Amino acid sequence: MTLDKWIVLFGGLAAVAWLNWHFFRATRRAVTARTTAGGTQEVVVTVKGGYDPAEIHVKAGAPVRLVFDRQETSSCSEEVVLGDFGIRAFLPANQRTAVDIAAPSAGRYPITCGMSMLHGTLVVE
Repeated sequence: MTLDKWIVLFGGLAAVAWLNWHFFRATRRAVTARTTAGGTQEVVVTVKGGYDPAEIHVKAGAPVRLVFDRQETSSCSEEVVLGDFGIRAFLPANQRTAVDIAAPSAGRYPITCGMSMLHGTLVVE
């Protein structure tokens, strides 16, 4: 095999390794929801190549409002899914969309995009 083919091979392997690390192993920021005057726990989640914060901590038994601030036009991020709550919400590009969850029980609940490529977690304690 010639040198240029080895360079292409190793470059491709490096790209695959980086993508796997980025989507499955990279550390994601976690936050605890703030409680509004009305008692609702609220967090703004930026949607831009992923969810930031990707881990949201809330207290069990109180209503939760997740405000998704979609700052891109990628088709992957146009829908957010919280399957355990039966929620599928369309997220218009460059707009904020509120998703309300009525008093969840303790547990860890996945947050994904409609294509299951973007991932986050709602941690109810």
